Amino acid sequence: MTPDLALILALAIPAGGAAAVALLSRWPNLREAATLAAGGLLFADVVYLVRAWGAGAVPDVEMVELFPGLTLALSPEPLGLLFALIASALWIVTSIYAIGYMRAHGETSLTRFFACFAVAIAATMGVALARNLLTLFVFYEVLTLSTYPLVTHHRTEAAKRSGRIYMGVLLSTSIGMFLLALIWTWWRTGTLEFAPGGILAGTMEGREVIVLLALFAFGTGKAALMPFHRWLPAAMVAPTPVSALLHAVAVVKAGVFTVLKIVVYVFGVDFLAAEGASVWLTYVAAFTLIAASLVALTRDNLKARLAYSTISQLAYIVLGAALANAWGVIGGGMHIAAHAFGKITLFFCAGAIYVTLHKTEISDMRGIGRRMPVTLFAFLIGSLSIIGLPPFGGAWSKWFLALGAADTGQWILIAVLMISSLLNIAYLMPVVLYGFFSAPDGGGNDGWAIKEAPLFCVVPLCLTALGCVVLFFYADRIYRLLAPIVAS
Repeated sequence: MTPDLALILALAIPAGGAAAVALLSRWPNLREAATLAAGGLLFADVVYLVRAWGAGAVPDVEMVELFPGLTLALSPEPLGLLFALIASALWIVTSIYAIGYMRAHGETSLTRFFACFAVAIAATMGVALARNLLTLFVFYEVLTLSTYPLVTHHRTEAAKRSGRIYMGVLLSTSIGMFLLALIWTWWRTGTLEFAPGGILAGTMEGREVIVLLALFAFGTGKAALMPFHRWLPAAMVAPTPVSALLHAVAVVKAGVFTVLKIVVYVFGVDFLAAEGASVWLTYVAAFTLIAASLVALTRDNLKARLAYSTISQLAYIVLGAALANAWGVIGGGMHIAAHAFGKITLFFCAGAIYVTLHKTEISDMRGIGRRMPVTLFAFLIGSLSIIGLPPFGGAWSKWFLALGAADTGQWILIAVLMISSLLNIAYLMPVVLYGFFSAPDGGGNDGWAIKEAPLFCVVPLCLTALGCVVLFFYADRIYRLLAPIVAS
């Protein structure tokens, strides 16, 4: 296999998986097997791409020319390879989890569910491996459209209402601001190709740079910067595997990845720092980071609390991009990985608790650790990684972000990072404390009997919890992968 072929297969495998799911709709076991096979093949393909890139190969595939000089094209770079590697790996465990969850919960329309899931992963690969802004924008929109049926899966009035919010916010921001910024960039530079060091230096300056950055930052609605964040809590009406997809694997990661990639390859870190054009964005991210954490504290529903936690955690990555220095960019890139594994673990645990004990409110979860010790211990590991304590992956990403803040001399941002970690403790640890150190509700011997979720739910959350630990000890490999994007 050649690297160019592997690049094509990164889109073709999940797209083919969606087709196979549709064709095998009458045979559920084969349908789910096709999903898992596609996941395994995609992960192997992305691993091959990472190794080929590390060996010096730079594959480049032009798919179609939409307009003269504007082509849909794919070409890998370190940040995109990291995102693709995370998404492809977590698609496998999310698919296993979805099989266990959806069957245990008696969900219907599973063919549509798994097919849309696969299309969303194909769009994610397109975002991750895009060679230029146009390609990224097209797949960004495909991701929005393909996840709408997942958000509205239950087809209830509440699901439809949430779907309207989801589509309304994401399409209005992308078309109203992102597309405008894309056209503006083309008009000023004559190109939409990503380039090391950026493409804007020498073409604009001053307030024009600030306005363009604002259009990109807020136009990337999937990054959930306040006030364009309402779609994310609204999407919690979806089944838990969808929440895991939205909050850890594809949608929100596509948002913050887009912001980070545009800062690095369109603006250029040095250009942004010299212009001082991103200072305002550090404060917007800091506000989002703290405000979302405070809102999370007020939510008793576990999924709603995790949703606002996600908004806060995404702001870490935007903050890293806005710091406009090497430490911030690397910290933001590493947090994409750390948050992916930590947050998907928390959502897996929330779904397992709901499937097994039918509990959604934190105040009702007293003693669940006595009944579901494996699940709640995994929740503890995911929480500690989100908080940023060693030996878990989040410790390294927050460390680099703190270094980036210190490098700018903005000490208030270091304080924000510290306060945010304390707030992480305040809204995550009560779940663990209620679970392990309170008497189970209901009383009697049954209240103390161990009752874990189905195996297809428990195994994935154990694997992602293990991933939180692995990320800590193998952080140097992520660092080496990302280092070239900020090399002078």
